[in-house]
Amino acid sequence: MSDGGTVGQKQSRPVLIFDSGIGGLSVLRHVRAQEPRLDLVYVADHAGFSYSDWEEAALVGHVVDLMGRLIETHDPRAVVIACNTASTLVLPALREQFRVPFVGTVPAIKPAAAATRSGHVSVLATPGTVRRDYTFELIRQFAPQVAITLVGAQGLSRLAEQELAGEAVSDEAVLREVAPVFVERDGLRTDTVVLACTHYPFLQGAFERVAPWPVAWIDPAPAIARRLSTLIMDAPQGAGETRYFSTRAPASFPACYDDGAHWEDV
Repeated sequence: MSDGGTVGQKQSRPVLIFDSGIGGLSVLRHVRAQEPRLDLVYVADHAGFSYSDWEEAALVGHVVDLMGRLIETHDPRAVVIACNTASTLVLPALREQFRVPFVGTVPAIKPAAAATRSGHVSVLATPGTVRRDYTFELIRQFAPQVAITLVGAQGLSRLAEQELAGEAVSDEAVLREVAPVFVERDGLRTDTVVLACTHYPFLQGAFERVAPWPVAWIDPAPAIARRLSTLIMDAPQGAGETRYFSTRAPASFPACYDDGAHWEDV
């Protein structure tokens, strides 16, 4: 099994972006905007979707095993785990097992705490992410004086998958998932919502339509792209190629995202 090598070798090597589905495409688009000549490999673990349905120990074993095969195949210079559910659980095991640098995706609680005017912030996440000790530690460290509402949306990531597949997603279905993020207490309202799943930015238009009042929606993807750029700044650039892989490829690629792209089998 390859150890992934070290950043900065002379040959061009891709960056691997990994998610349980197509949510990580919201991160990939910011990485591509930040690094137009970077070669990218996107891997969607559709066979394992949704990670919130997994027992923790089983998910760690599954992701570590799959990542080992991906690193051996693609020899990436760095890996972006574009999934909050996986990052808040599996990152320590990945960093212990492999020498390739990893960039994780965790709830953007620190910038949300800095941005809020009302002192009321909601974290819209998967059920797995809102249960993680990592999430609670972020709150203790960066938002001890902020009223945080954690919302584990049961079906929102699936709605995002349907949206990108071109299927109809009703505003009513979206509202059922996001209504709990809007909290009004003692005359103060939630004014900042953390999008703590990479699927959710693809539904932000619907979020804005159903919101009972305006809020700031915080997407961590731009910060992830900047962090990656810092990590690989001395590495050679490539041709700007992007390849898309899936452990169980859907029938088609989301044309609304990248017309002409296609899935390859892992």
